[in-house]
Formats: sequence, C-alpha cells, structure tokens
Amino acid sequence: MFKLFKKKLKNLFKKTSEEIQEEKPEVTKPKEKKVLGIFKTTVKLEEKTFNKFFKELEEILIENNTAIEAIDIIKKELKEKLVDKEIKRSELEKTIKESLKEAIETLLLEPFNLIDKIKGKKPYTIVFFGINGSGKTTTIARIAWLLKQKGIASVFAASDTFRAASIEQLEKHSEKLGIKMIKHKYGADPAAVAFDAVAHAKAHHLDTVLIDTAGRIHTKTDLLKEMEKIVRVAKPDLKIFVAESITGNDAVEQVKRFDKAVGIDAIILTKADVDERGGTAISVSKVTNRPILFLGTGQEYKDLEIFDKKKIIESLFS
Repeated sequence: MFKLFKKKLKNLFKKTSEEIQEEKPEVTKPKEKKVLGIFKTTVKLEEKTFNKFFKELEEILIENNTAIEAIDIIKKELKEKLVDKEIKRSELEKTIKESLKEAIETLLLEPFNLIDKIKGKKPYTIVFFGINGSGKTTTIARIAWLLKQKGIASVFAASDTFRAASIEQLEKHSEKLGIKMIKHKYGADPAAVAFDAVAHAKAHHLDTVLIDTAGRIHTKTDLLKEMEKIVRVAKPDLKIFVAESITGNDAVEQVKRFDKAVGIDAIILTKADVDERGGTAISVSKVTNRPILFLGTGQEYKDLEIFDKKKIIESLFS
C-alpha cells in the first residue's frame, strides 16, 4: 500500500523545503546585531507559500484516492501547524513531513476489538454488506476462520439468494472450514434465511451468526430495501460494510449510501495489498465516521490484518 503515494510525497517534501531555503534570507539590522550579514536560522512559512505547497499536495491526495472531505481536514490541520510559524531551516523538511503525518493521523479512527464484543453476547449476529466483487463472501470466511482460531463457534447464513452461485461459493467455505451453513433456495426471502440462522445458533448454543447478503448496487433503492428487511428481522449486533480499497472515492460513497439505508457500524477494506494509492484507507473512516476493522491483504484465510493506525502512518511516511 502507498507505493505511488509515498514516492510523490517524498518528492514534494524535498521540493518545498528547497524552494523555501532558496528564498532570500533576512539580514539583521546593525542596531539588532553587532555583526552584519548574519542569516536567520529560522524561516516563517507564509500563507502564500503554504497555498502553493498545498495545491501540489492536494493534487497528490486526489490522484491517490483521498476523499475531498478528508483533504479539507488535512488542509485545516496543516494551516494551523505551519502558517506564520517560525521553523528552523535545518528542520524545515522534517517539520512539514511531521505536520502532515499528524494531520493524516487525525483521519484514522481506532477500531474496536471484535473479539471482545462477540464474547459479550451469545449469539452475536453480524451482517455483511457490500457491492458485487468487493470480496464480501471471502471476507466472511476469513472472519469465521479468525473466530475459530479463538475458539468462537459460528454459523453461516446464506442470505444472498439473488446472485447465481453465491450459495455454492459460501458453501465451499463452509465445508472447508467445518462451519454449519443455513441456506434456502435461490429466490427465497433473504431475511428468512437470516432468521433461521439466528434460531439455529440459539438452539445449538453457537457464539456467532455471520450473514452474507447480496452484493447490491448501491444506487438501487428497491434492492437496498431488502437489506433493511434483513436488519429488521435478524436484529444484528454489528453491521459491517466490505469495500475494495482500490475503488477510492467509490468506496466512500458506497459506505455513505448503505449507512443511510441500514446503518453501518464498521468497515473492512479488501485488496489492500494491491492498493498502490492508499487514499481510501486514510479517508473513508473519518468521512463516514466508521472505523476500519480489518484490511484484506492476500488470498488465504489468514490474510486478514487488524487495522492499525500507527502501522498505516509509518507505512506511508517510512
């Protein structure tokens, strides 16, 4: 993640620092100093210079899939930290870099501990939303694998009764992981499947219910209403939206739309390992006010990484 982002940021830091350093230094007046011609060891970053720097930074942020709302927050934070502040010439590049680092860090929300939440109730019901191709079903299987490693028993609900082969896809994971799956026929009421899965979990004293849903296009209002019914019937404890990291601002808009329809509690970003831009990861959380819980980073069940804001920041600025 951040391969393209990091390269452009480094170039911008260096360029901006050099331009400011090359500005004509102030010379002390005779009445202020006994020796003439002593250069000031500090510079003041004026608003004009800041605006020039931020214009280039903004282009980099947009190119790397950062949401406009997030860019506005970064600008405000940076302006407060840099404009009209005395900065040591020797630490100019470092100061700009650290200020941006702190500004971006304010965009990242701390994720809650999923395991702790699950242990607080039985059965703990989680419903997963996301559009087609986001890796939602595979993500559900990865969550199930993770929970199984912690001794937490799950049941799958195949509530995607719309997309061809969706039930079979989840069933393959069910068989491979040794996890029970509740299913109906294609075309059946998705909410009824979810209801039966919750009932099964209660009857068999299982810890969690993981509900798959159809990958609805987020602009289809009638299909979103079906998601609303699943929520009313299953009464989930947690609603997770699964989105591709590489889709950029589309992911932000998807989360907003689903949140308005059914209420989203958290986000999982897939394909983070092939996302060379990374803007989605640093902006979707703040813009939607929902934490990112995990990043999908590979093809195997174990390739689900807990979202760590410190690790993300270090990765971007290393």
